[in-house]
Amino acid sequence: MGSLLILLVFLGLVVAVALWAVGIYNGLVTSRNAWKNAFAQIDVQLQRRFDLIPNLVETAKAYMGHERETLEAVIAARSAAQSGLAAAKADPGDAAAMAQLAASQGQLNGVLGRLLAVAEAYPDLKANQNMMQLSEELASTENRVAFARQAYNDAVMAYNNKRETFPSSVVAGSFGFAPAALLDIPAEKAAQVREAPKVQF
Repeated sequence: MGSLLILLVFLGLVVAVALWAVGIYNGLVTSRNAWKNAFAQIDVQLQRRFDLIPNLVETAKAYMGHERETLEAVIAARSAAQSGLAAAKADPGDAAAMAQLAASQGQLNGVLGRLLAVAEAYPDLKANQNMMQLSEELASTENRVAFARQAYNDAVMAYNNKRETFPSSVVAGSFGFAPAALLDIPAEKAAQVREAPKVQF
């Protein structure tokens, strides 16, 4: 009778520990899925941005014949930014992939800022309805990218905190929950990246 009671208590403890571990595991999975979903929102906004850029360049090209180098720099930066996004999509949360994404987006922001600054010197271009609409959409997209990036960083922070705190860290280590990297902005480009290109048409 006594050994049966001990066995039942032992089985009860095993079941309680198993349920505890399952709860923590499920919480970690939920947190990981949250930051992956947040990254998917960054992807959507960046794709929208990439789609706007060729139209912006084509519109500007008609007025800015002498600014070929600037226009080519925008197209090259867009291509590099698309490659950076592709690398990050292949392994979202990876520190190297996120650093490449941040750097390529920073370069793109820089050349877009230069394009819009040069466009100021062309009154006909500034007055072009298509250019005004594209510039407005680009500014709106920049804001959406910033919000999506903040949501992603918040979700990554919550996940990393969950996987690093005890007792979740025990389950996270046992089941290979790797840390996720924030989408940080390189210090040397922080000012130009954090400010969306100024559009005044």
